[in-house]
Amino acid sequence: MTDIWALALHGGAGPVRDKNYEREEAHMRALLDDGAARLAAGDAALDVVVGMVAALEASGLHIAGKGSSPNTDGDWELDAAVMDGPTRRAGAVAALRGFASPIACARAVMEKTPHVLLAAGGAEKFCAAAGMARIDDPGAYYTPASSRLVAPGELAHGTVGAVARDVQGRLAAATSTGGLLRKMPGRVGDAPLIGAGTWADQRVAVSCTGQGELFIRANVAADVSARMLYARQSLHAAAAGALADMETLGGDGGLIAVDADGAVALPFVSEGMKRAWATSAGAREVKTFR
Repeated sequence: MTDIWALALHGGAGPVRDKNYEREEAHMRALLDDGAARLAAGDAALDVVVGMVAALEASGLHIAGKGSSPNTDGDWELDAAVMDGPTRRAGAVAALRGFASPIACARAVMEKTPHVLLAAGGAEKFCAAAGMARIDDPGAYYTPASSRLVAPGELAHGTVGAVARDVQGRLAAATSTGGLLRKMPGRVGDAPLIGAGTWADQRVAVSCTGQGELFIRANVAADVSARMLYARQSLHAAAAGALADMETLGGDGGLIAVDADGAVALPFVSEGMKRAWATSAGAREVKTFR
């Protein structure tokens, strides 16, 4: 056991310059304070990242959870994943309808089933049986965080996530999203796909945000760990390199990552990324743009 801990949060890599993000930043700052205190007190990284993402979902300030937008059929289909670094246990839900906290549902998949990913109707049946909080009236519950007009074929996006290293040296990552704005019914992005949008092992924990199709094709989250293991790259070099590879495919977005030493990386190749981070070494900051 050490005194070293680190925490990073993101609220998506889709910010635009003509919008004020003071509310989002204030909420993330409060969450950061809470998460930092929990880690310093010895809480497990897994518990902290799930708690942070659940609060981001419930805020309605981001394109995830309560702030999600409907698909082209007018339905809300949400995705989420969580991964525990020491064991590489993982749980995820995709195209989930009717439940308030997709990240809580993802953790239930990890802890209560032998599976990693449950989707659509099967996920909903499991979540109901597991006692997950239901949404009775989606139209009344959801308050879309974005009113942006999306052109046909445009991959307009938003996600929330958290990564942490606790004082026991354990790493964990969690990611949740409402998916692309005006997405096709049944579309699933990178967030619930272990290795693409979410990853944690003994080296690094990663949560991605951006154009999910491109993150899937580049397998960005796991690529960070692979670069650290096989190419012996530092956290910052590996995170930047994985993101740059995705960018060569034409995508944009970003990621947050923390390594076993408590270092934090938050690169992005988009106009901005709502992000917050704190470490036991005294770093603490909340930013949207560069």
